[in-house]
Amino acid sequence: MREAFLQKLRSPDDHTGLHLEAGELVSEKGDWSYELKEGIPVLLAKEMVAAMSSEVHDQFGTDFQYVEHYQEDARQFDYFKEAPCKASEEEARRLHQTILSEMPINNDWVLDVGCGAAWVAGALCPKGKKVISFDISYDNPAKAQKKYPFENHFSLVGDAFNIPMHDNAVDAIVASEIIEHVPNPAAFLKELFRVLKPGGKLIVTTPYNEKIIYSLCIHCNRPTPMHAHLHSFTEKGILNLTRGLQHAKGNSSGFSNKMPILLRLNTLLSFLPYGAWKVLDQFLNTIIKKPSRLLLTIEKQAH
Repeated sequence: MREAFLQKLRSPDDHTGLHLEAGELVSEKGDWSYELKEGIPVLLAKEMVAAMSSEVHDQFGTDFQYVEHYQEDARQFDYFKEAPCKASEEEARRLHQTILSEMPINNDWVLDVGCGAAWVAGALCPKGKKVISFDISYDNPAKAQKKYPFENHFSLVGDAFNIPMHDNAVDAIVASEIIEHVPNPAAFLKELFRVLKPGGKLIVTTPYNEKIIYSLCIHCNRPTPMHAHLHSFTEKGILNLTRGLQHAKGNSSGFSNKMPILLRLNTLLSFLPYGAWKVLDQFLNTIIKKPSRLLLTIEKQAH
């Protein structure tokens, strides 16, 4: 394990630094030890919160076993498979371009939260950036490491509500299509902001003003939101989540207009360079405000 990466990590139980000892990561006082699974730190707290709640779960009188849920999700679904069609592939490409265009100038260390197929590592590691593919499951970071075996690519298993990293550890954080899934979005952003360096930027994307659709679960016979989406956001709503963050400068905007996507015209526009596509997209959202995605950026200002 690279020393620079190890120095950024901390115990999720007592929040002290970690060192290697007999093939494990051990906390400073030696009270806590954690598995290195095929070289990947598995830093989940030994005394984890069993369940969290969201408005959806409160409404139906249930608890959210989110750790178990998303670990099973990673086992059941292949996030590395190809897009089902060219239109979906193009939509994802423009999403990725938008995120990359928001990267701060100094982005030496990038944390990819809920890494999925680890496209962030695939895009930035060849440019010399150090990327940490982070997820609550072991499966996706392990697959990510095998797909992108760069020396400057690191994988980490942990909880986004208790990130096993020191304060001010990374220059940029990407959380793409994650915040709609978490039980407490404000607490989620607060924890991400903690590990961001002053001068760094947090980049979040999520569906725009989504109408959450419910189906009846065939296992428990209770209403369950499609795609496990618990929250829907607008520009104002998502900015309100940043109010408790000190020295934070937030901005939100909609992008990726629905019209070309619904009409399958986005594939015909794939020849456009990103800058030209962005101008066209902004124009379409001016005359017909139908963005499919919402972008939130939060800069951590020096103080």
